[in-house]
Amino acid sequence: QVQLVESGGGLVQPGGSLRLSCAASGSIFSISRMAWYRRAPGKQRDMIAAISSDGITNYADSEKGRFTISRDNAKNTVYLQMNSLKPEDTAVYYCNVVGSYQSRLPFDRWGQGTQVTVSS
Repeated sequence: QVQLVESGGGLVQPGGSLRLSCAASGSIFSISRMAWYRRAPGKQRDMIAAISSDGITNYADSEKGRFTISRDNAKNTVYLQMNSLKPEDTAVYYCNVVGSYQSRLPFDRWGQGTQVTVSS
């Protein structure tokens, strides 16, 4: 089994910053793709950013320049640095991790979600 623990969400004022973390643990052999998604109230879950095992990043057009995804392979952790936050960034944020177990079978796991609220 692989467990994902997210942290870093909360209430922030417009223009503020937050850093989300998602740590993977368990019977992990390797992790390939790590990504962040969000689901705003009444909307579908959308990808924000993704990062490959060798650090190649991919962002949704709307978040380029404000959000930065990074990872620490030694800690099996992915981060999302969010700057210049806007009220429309209010959502539940989820991490997604794709890799393989020690058994070499693949896994595709989701975090439990962390609430980010941008409001004055």
